[in-house]
Amino acid sequence: METARVLVAADKFKGSLTAVQVAERVTAGLRRVVPGVRVETLPVADGGDGTVAAAVAAGFERREARVTGPLGDPVTAAYAVRGTTAVVEMAEASGLQHLPDGVFAPLTATTYGSGELLRAAVDAGARTIVFGVGGSATTDGGAGMLVALGARLLDADGKPVGPGGGGLADLAEADLSGLDPRFADIDLVLASDVDNPLTGPKGAPEVYGRQKGATEADIATLDAALAHYASLLGPEQADLPGAGAAGGIGYGALVALGARFRPGIEVMLDVLGFAPALDRATFVITGEGSLDTQTLHGKAPAGVAAAARAAGVDVVAVCGRLALSPEALEGAGIRRAYALLDLEPDPAVCMAEAGALLERAAESIARDFLA
Repeated sequence: METARVLVAADKFKGSLTAVQVAERVTAGLRRVVPGVRVETLPVADGGDGTVAAAVAAGFERREARVTGPLGDPVTAAYAVRGTTAVVEMAEASGLQHLPDGVFAPLTATTYGSGELLRAAVDAGARTIVFGVGGSATTDGGAGMLVALGARLLDADGKPVGPGGGGLADLAEADLSGLDPRFADIDLVLASDVDNPLTGPKGAPEVYGRQKGATEADIATLDAALAHYASLLGPEQADLPGAGAAGGIGYGALVALGARFRPGIEVMLDVLGFAPALDRATFVITGEGSLDTQTLHGKAPAGVAAAARAAGVDVVAVCGRLALSPEALEGAGIRRAYALLDLEPDPAVCMAEAGALLERAAESIARDFLA
């Protein structure tokens, strides 16, 4: 099919390939079988880690800032700017990638650096900020972020509470009067693939605390501390969709910075220019490292497939691991999925050789749909 116009709009394969590398490898495989095929690549992300990289690949300018990491040490964090729009990824400042292997700080990890990163974006002239939240090392309800932006969170003695969610148990006064006034005029879009509330059985500590090193006792401590924090700042916002995102940083952004929540993939498809790219395409390839039930709840491939199906464009997916039935794929708008583990069943080898295997998968797609 000489007239095929393929759009490759896939997320990263976590631990193996960036979204940019996925696009490059898929393109190479397609062209090995159909040399003249027209391919446009648009690496995508859903607001989690990899969001800034996707924005840069779409033409945003990469900027860096030195900020405070989750353990209090300085780290270099990237953000992206185009015109008066910035894409800020909280994981760049406060993510799990900044923790040494095996080192967690569930009670004390802070989002202070995320606040510094937001301020850097405003200093750079941003009037609209897409704030991608996910992959956090923190469960502090965004308290550190707010302090970095001028809030004062004080204990009964009038002293600042300690860092992290654990310190919020001592909170006696929340003074937001010193918050950076520029945020009153900023359109801050909270972009997340989760819609959890702040606390409770579906809240940030219970659902995500264990992956950040929290014990059962830590989870109970954090849940109580965040509930206390919310009682002083605004309990009604604690139940809003996205309040529990990234250890509750969503709550801090919603209650104090005037943020509005949108599903991360929807925001990113808008920011990256997906709609015009889709208009130019006759066939779409999406994907991510693991296609599973989580994919169906706001992850990038589901968002890409839904938009393509609405436009009447066929979609297939590539992935490392496939854990969805053909019926579930069809329900998501994906005609077929090509899993690297079907080519190399050893997971360690599959991850190590993901690039070459992905090219082989793309060759199969080309033979099945394009040749």
